[in-house]
Amino acid sequence: MKTEKFKVIEYIRQLLIMIDTELDNFPKKEIELKNRIKTNSFDILELSYEANSIEDVKEKSLLLQKILAKIKVIDFLLNLSFDKEMMSKKKYLKLANRIDDITKYTIGWANSMTGNKTTLI
Repeated sequence: MKTEKFKVIEYIRQLLIMIDTELDNFPKKEIELKNRIKTNSFDILELSYEANSIEDVKEKSLLLQKILAKIKVIDFLLNLSFDKEMMSKKKYLKLANRIDDITKYTIGWANSMTGNKTTLI
C-alpha cells in the first residue's frame, strides 16, 4: 500500500508541474477550461493527502473513488482542449500518460486496502 499511495502523490505533483508549463499558452478566451484543469488537479492532490491520513478503510475508499472521478474529469477536459486544438498531440499524450499513471496507482492503492479488484468508474 505504501508504494501505491506515494507514487500517486508523486505522479500528481508531476502532473501539476506539467499542467503549469504545458497549458501556459492557452488562449485567453479558454481561461475557464484551463482553470478547471488546474483546479481538479489540485483537488486530486488534496484528496490523496486526505486519503493518506485517514485510517477508516470505507472512508478512504470513498476518497479514492472521488480521486478517480476527478481524474476522469481532467482527462475529459484535456481531451476537449486537444480537440479544440489548444495543445499539440505531443503535449496531450504527455499529460494523458501521467493521468494513466495516476489512475493505475490509485486503483492499486484501493486494491491493496480492500484486497478486491477495483475497476475504473
